[in-house]
Amino acid sequence: MASNAGPSVPPTADAVIIGGGVMGCAIQYHLASLGVTDTVLLERDVLGSGSTGRSQAICRMHYSNRITTQLAWQSLQVFADFDARVGGASGFVNTGYLVVVNEADEGGLQRNVAMQQELGVPTSVVSRDDLARLAPSVVLYDDERAAWEPESGYADPYQVTVSYAARAREAGARIATRNPAVRIETTGDKVQAVVTANGERIATDTIIVAAGPWSKQVLADIGVDVPLLPVRHQVATVARPVETVPYHPTVGDISQSFSFRPDGTNFTTMGFGDDDEQSDPEVYPQGVDMSDAASARARLGRRVPGMADAYYRGGWSGLFTTTPDWHPILDAVPNKDGLFCAVGFSGHGFKLSPAIGKAVAELVVEGRARDVDLSPLRFTRFAENDLLESSYRYRVLA
Repeated sequence: MASNAGPSVPPTADAVIIGGGVMGCAIQYHLASLGVTDTVLLERDVLGSGSTGRSQAICRMHYSNRITTQLAWQSLQVFADFDARVGGASGFVNTGYLVVVNEADEGGLQRNVAMQQELGVPTSVVSRDDLARLAPSVVLYDDERAAWEPESGYADPYQVTVSYAARAREAGARIATRNPAVRIETTGDKVQAVVTANGERIATDTIIVAAGPWSKQVLADIGVDVPLLPVRHQVATVARPVETVPYHPTVGDISQSFSFRPDGTNFTTMGFGDDDEQSDPEVYPQGVDMSDAASARARLGRRVPGMADAYYRGGWSGLFTTTPDWHPILDAVPNKDGLFCAVGFSGHGFKLSPAIGKAVAELVVEGRARDVDLSPLRFTRFAENDLLESSYRYRVLA
């Protein structure tokens, strides 16, 4: 009987990456760019089959913390010029991004926009008159405030992932799909090898865990406790009546606790839900709760009145792997020499992946990221009670 496993793996490697989502592939690509080409990436299924493939794929820069804004701004510039910078397609579509808050959150909005402008992000607070010119289909109510990012939009997670993988392979890196890591071997406090589901052992002194919602168990198996909690997030698509709404921007609707973006020329994709905790990434409801979809569609109709009669086309659910402050951990794992993690992206991963792939590769090879200070995302911040904070209650817009 033919095997579904990917290609066999070598007995040794300079580094092994566990996880073949956009993050693992971006890290492997950037390792190759730094001259580390003798690497192996292990993926349990096919590339992008976990959280990456279920992303809403919004690319925006509005955050409450400098570190995430910097990573998002660097990443957006890559998405928008992906073929020249990486090679291949990103599927990036520039739609503009509008963030809407209640009057009570106006102070947070103003602080965030001022910080983003200081970092060079093209963004500004806009009035209802401004919005009538920028996005006439969108309604802003008297008790609401908004900010606008003209260069933001959305991209294609699958295209980005496979493009990074293709460029890494061309440089000599190895990728094994349908062949997950089942064990990390250590001697004392130093990593020694990774063993795969096919029984292969890859001796290495560097391991990078980027396994999304499976990361907690991967690390727990070698005694590393990391505060990761997968939560379910729903996405649904509706048909857009293009005769009445030919265009709308991507919107982070903090006022109504959901988001939406155009999806091609005829559809709109919404992200919503109560972020239900999921203990097992292998078993969770992967469809959409129709009552939640109906609620999101009603909120969409309130924000874009021309969408009031848009009809449901389908949807899916994916997992955000959250941390207590809804920001990732990008660090060497304490007391485990040679072990690194890029985990806990909390719904931000895809939009930050180009910059994080580069920063983590530099951390592994050179001991620090060149363009951004990763210390706010260190492993120990939770024990130190030094968490990042959000200006908003809608945590995925932290």
